Amino acid sequence: MPHPLGIELLTVLGMGPVEHVTLAADLGCTAVSMGLTQLPFNPYGYPAWSLREDPALRRELKAVMRERGVSISIAEGMGVSADLDASRHAADMDLFAELGALRVNSVDMGVERDRAFEQLAKLCEMAGERGMDFSIEFCPVFTIRSLPEALAAVRHIGEGRATVLIDSMHFFRSGGTVAQIAELDPALIGHVQLSDAPRKSAGDYMQEAMSGRMIPGEGELPLREFIDALPRGQTLGLEVPLMAQAESGRPAVECVAEIVMKTRELMA
Repeated sequence: MPHPLGIELLTVLGMGPVEHVTLAADLGCTAVSMGLTQLPFNPYGYPAWSLREDPALRRELKAVMRERGVSISIAEGMGVSADLDASRHAADMDLFAELGALRVNSVDMGVERDRAFEQLAKLCEMAGERGMDFSIEFCPVFTIRSLPEALAAVRHIGEGRATVLIDSMHFFRSGGTVAQIAELDPALIGHVQLSDAPRKSAGDYMQEAMSGRMIPGEGELPLREFIDALPRGQTLGLEVPLMAQAESGRPAVECVAEIVMKTRELMA
């Protein structure tokens, strides 16, 4: 079975959710990652939107997803922080459950380890109560920095209750290897985000993650081998914000279409 593709929230750089789903479907993709509000950067100047504040937009989004066969693969924006208790995410989780999101994803944002594990466990329980799966994303500049550390958080939460989200840039930058993926229990992989990048960071890591990612096949990461090591049928969410191209005026549809085309060429 080939890997289905999804279009992540970061890739569309502020595009409205209905347009996001429509674009994904037009390109033959079956999933999107979704937040409840527009991201804080918007190079295309899209109108502001909020799924929290606009019930009509939620209804329209559900209708277009049903019509076009696209699902919300991960619910974004559920990060763990030092001063916000997980319980404050309850209303947002209710909205994501209403929208049919399959999975809640969380990242620790640099919170102290014990608190991060405690808060992630709470979020996992809240997601499960609403019929959604739960995954933990790791990043070299946060507390949970690598695949082994994310797996430790999964073990803390309890076997079978949580999985890991593997972002190819974060994975290889944190010292990950293709062999680790091949040896990993497929049941522990909740979601995969795909982008390319140089092997080593050239400056501000998070700035690079937001605006310096590359189309799969155009950087230095061993993505073909990485993809081959993944469980067959694993959805690959394309997280490739081509910020410089957007700021130059290249249409979003062209940028995203190129990302999808070149990823399919890489997998062929």
